[in-house]
Amino acid sequence: MQAESCDIGLIGLAVMGQNLVLNMNDHGFKVAVYNRTTSKVDEFIQNEAKGTEVVGTHSIPELISVLKAPRRVMLMVKAGDTVDQMIDALVPHMAPGDIIIDGGNSLFTDSNRRTKALAEKGIQFIGTGVSGGEEGARTGPSIMPGGNKEAWPHVKDIFQSIAAKVEDGSPCCDWVGEDGAGHYVKMVHNGIEYGDMQLICEAYDLLKTGLGLTADELHEVFTDWNKGELDSYLIEITSEIFAKKDDDGEPMVDKILDTAGQKGTGKWTGISALDLGMPVTLIGEAVFARCLSSMKNERVQASSVLNGPSAIKAEDKAAFIEDVRRALYCSKIISYAQGYMLLQAAAKEMGWKLNLGGIALMWRGGCIIRSRFLGKIKDAYDKNPDLNNLLLDEFFSTTLNEYQASWRKGVIRAIEAGVATPAFSTALSFYDGFRTARLPANLLQAQRDFFGAHTYERVDKPRGEFFHTNWTGRGGRVSSSTYNV
Repeated sequence: MQAESCDIGLIGLAVMGQNLVLNMNDHGFKVAVYNRTTSKVDEFIQNEAKGTEVVGTHSIPELISVLKAPRRVMLMVKAGDTVDQMIDALVPHMAPGDIIIDGGNSLFTDSNRRTKALAEKGIQFIGTGVSGGEEGARTGPSIMPGGNKEAWPHVKDIFQSIAAKVEDGSPCCDWVGEDGAGHYVKMVHNGIEYGDMQLICEAYDLLKTGLGLTADELHEVFTDWNKGELDSYLIEITSEIFAKKDDDGEPMVDKILDTAGQKGTGKWTGISALDLGMPVTLIGEAVFARCLSSMKNERVQASSVLNGPSAIKAEDKAAFIEDVRRALYCSKIISYAQGYMLLQAAAKEMGWKLNLGGIALMWRGGCIIRSRFLGKIKDAYDKNPDLNNLLLDEFFSTTLNEYQASWRKGVIRAIEAGVATPAFSTALSFYDGFRTARLPANLLQAQRDFFGAHTYERVDKPRGEFFHTNWTGRGGRVSSSTYNV
């Protein structure tokens, strides 16, 4: 084996790792691979990688020995302790300036920590989000790198070559920001993905339960939706799912148990939103909807005890479908607006310089949430890089103003049919709250001041001045200090 002949090393030969290796090989990069279960290396070289330039190695020292300087090693292993174990195993064999890339779904705070710890040892670290699943990894994923910026020029060519491309050839990959910014953006991407999937499921349930559409009819509806402004990967595959039949000729979707799994990134997004005080309500409801789905036994029991409304048949089938489509589109706008609110808050908190329009471009192709819609987000930030909220952009505000009547009808129809639509409903509630100049939080503050002397601000005084009322005449003059967690 020729020493120092490989452009990059990759550790972890599960499906994503294997497909990234083959993608890199297709683009002219020589890749060395290693797996803790070394038999997987031999199986990969003899099968999927047969006839390629991929080099198999059976130990970390051997892997490092075949890499060009600066040595670049990408980890595609389970997030958490496994990543730290691999880093600990790699560092003794690496030299200052070498680069470790974590391509798994790591928590951004872990990437913050790893960037700093490795920098102290002279090792550069990149925490990169990779989205697109098995197919994307093989043919072109969305790649979101962040960490030690000095490492970026050494991996840029590889990453941008293997990434998905949009219509003008731009790669769905660019430098995101410092420390854990890459994994943070991937986390928010996954949170938005949770929201998109839940919204689609609610539209499906409304059309199936509220209108009685069959799987074949749903296939036609979603195929039609994918030709318009809802054009996206998730709408496309949903259409295909409805067309798939089981061996007995029945729709496959009807044979699948209604309990959803999750791997944590949606939950992390919700936790970060709470930490930063951002009302990312739709992603939160999407996570909770999966939790509710897992309560299958309880739901079956409740279904025989708790009543819903009598079925109400829609008089105008086409109008019903259009109301649901518009409700889905409006709710999707809210979901992305909330996701971008969270990105802006995190950037401010962490001191990151995020390119918000560039992130939309990275998500345009290759990733699970890729859609035509993302081009509108990029346009919004191209027009106004300092845009405070997506809902204030002319395209999005005009769409919401035009579609809101249908959106409300869609939610009303769900209530009348007894169909749970937590994501549709919270999106509409957020919209109504966000567009309201005066919310009832004045009463909330009065309550807090009444029972805890927490003070309040006044509409007729400058912001930042706090007051306390002795509501009962029995309270004292002392008030609580004011702060927000």
